Amino acid sequence: MDGEHIRSVVIVGGGTAGWMTAAALAKVLTGPWDITLVESEEIGTVGVGEATIPLINTYNTALDIDEDEFMRETHATFKLGIEFVNWGRQGDSYIHGFGPLGPDIGITRFHQYWLKMHGAGVAAPLENYSINIAAARANKFMRARKDMGNSPMSEIAHAFHFDAGLYAAFLRRYAEARRVRRIEGKIAGATTRPVDGFVDAVVLEDGRRVEGDLFIDCSGFRGLLIEQTLHTGYEDWSHWLPCNRALAVPCASVTPLTPYTRATARAAGWQWRIPLQHRTGNGHVYCSDFISDQQAADVLLANLDGRALADPRPLRFVTGKRKKFWNKNVVAIGLASGFMEPLESTSIHLIQSTIARLTTFFPDREFSAADTDEFNRQADFEMERIRDFLILHYKATQRNDSAFWDYCRTMTIPPTLQSKIELFEHHARVFREGAEMFSEVSWVEVMLGQHVQPRGYHPLVDALDPQKIADFLHSVEATMKRCVDAMPTHAEFVAQHCAMAPRP
Repeated sequence: MDGEHIRSVVIVGGGTAGWMTAAALAKVLTGPWDITLVESEEIGTVGVGEATIPLINTYNTALDIDEDEFMRETHATFKLGIEFVNWGRQGDSYIHGFGPLGPDIGITRFHQYWLKMHGAGVAAPLENYSINIAAARANKFMRARKDMGNSPMSEIAHAFHFDAGLYAAFLRRYAEARRVRRIEGKIAGATTRPVDGFVDAVVLEDGRRVEGDLFIDCSGFRGLLIEQTLHTGYEDWSHWLPCNRALAVPCASVTPLTPYTRATARAAGWQWRIPLQHRTGNGHVYCSDFISDQQAADVLLANLDGRALADPRPLRFVTGKRKKFWNKNVVAIGLASGFMEPLESTSIHLIQSTIARLTTFFPDREFSAADTDEFNRQADFEMERIRDFLILHYKATQRNDSAFWDYCRTMTIPPTLQSKIELFEHHARVFREGAEMFSEVSWVEVMLGQHVQPRGYHPLVDALDPQKIADFLHSVEATMKRCVDAMPTHAEFVAQHCAMAPRP
């Protein structure tokens, strides 16, 4: 049996995907495995995925990464959620916050009681009942205090904004300290075994061969192994997610230092704003069918908080996924596996979840079809459910001020999303299927934030006296306010705990 074990893993490509994979495998594969990463400094990385979701903490914890050190090294800030501006209607602003809303009552969700009282003109805006959103609006932050029991302070959920290039460099140091071997060089191609088509080596431009048992394709959109070598195929979702280009540009920082990402809808797409300690990341994601590249650049540059620090960098993409994430002995991770625009900061999470799935199904040299089929089934499910959540932002709009928004508002959507919307429209119910990523609270916040108005609420709400519900909501809101008032500002917390080193 020992002879069936995989001995060598070759990671093709660096960047965030490559070095996240290398660092994780270096932590997990503590036996006689050889891990090699091949990359070329001449080939740039996309490097725009600078915002994350709270599950990144699971990855960092698994690698025993000290959070303050990681933040100093990557010039990171904290993230409590995402503000969406002008999505449902022009002039709108709502925050999709991490973490829970107010406490449920029995088996009935908090938002059901809020819906009844909000309809009666009694309840405050929904965001007043979320510790994450209330803190974000006030530009306050602190880490969760797990020692505070039932206080909202114990429920704060945070993620990060960081410099993706610095994060890759941080993980490279981690991985190389744990026996990962890096080879500098451009890959010219790959060779396969005649008997079964498995990849047996990648070949560099100078003729060197890097052989391996398992290959991880982190080569970005090119998909050097998963597509160019194995011709796996691609499932195009651009009819539902029509944006196909982006321009990215950093600008000078401004105050206050906000603990949230901002996504502002534009006439033919949307613009991101990601505050770091040393700069602000910005980008315009758009559909080239409705706006020219020059017009898109003009929109981006006209809506920066500070002075642009570079020229806008272009990116072209097709939303969708590979027909298989795992084909033969190649696993695609990151952009090589597919692309979902960064509207809900899922890019780095998908890298992380694919790595976790790989460790769960880590193969021997047999490469069991049952294992790879289940791996691919789970990967497809995760991607499809994230896809549906992103489509919701475009579909659930009342905007009719541009041809782009007319298309999005009237487009046909996947049946899985249609049924979720219809279920919510009746009694504001949301059911999370299997291990889909976004929580019930996430769906509720985006649905209500973009005016998907339920016709009713859960009938069990009427079992409780309305005055008791009103008193309950008032108590929750007052508690949230006291907690936020007690927090330091986001800038103060960063300065105290994890400020980057001053520049020379």
